[in-house]
Amino acid sequence: MKKENNFETSLKRLEDIVNEMETSQLDIDKAMSLFEEGILLVKQCSLKLDETKKKIEILVNKDGKFEKENFKGRDKTNEEN
Repeated sequence: MKKENNFETSLKRLEDIVNEMETSQLDIDKAMSLFEEGILLVKQCSLKLDETKKKIEILVNKDGKFEKENFKGRDKTNEEN
């Protein structure tokens, strides 16, 4: 079973893939293989970012007292085009 990469390792590999695809003359099979690997890495990174966003708490000053509140970032599903 393949060990799941951490975010930084996945992002670095994704950068390497993009660089290789931009600067190398690849045959179609190699290019497709790198593309598929890149898509999987993008999904892994996106999931990790979403997971991390859900864990973030912020301190809010309410009536002179600091209270914890969950981070409410922009939700892609609620954004208008």
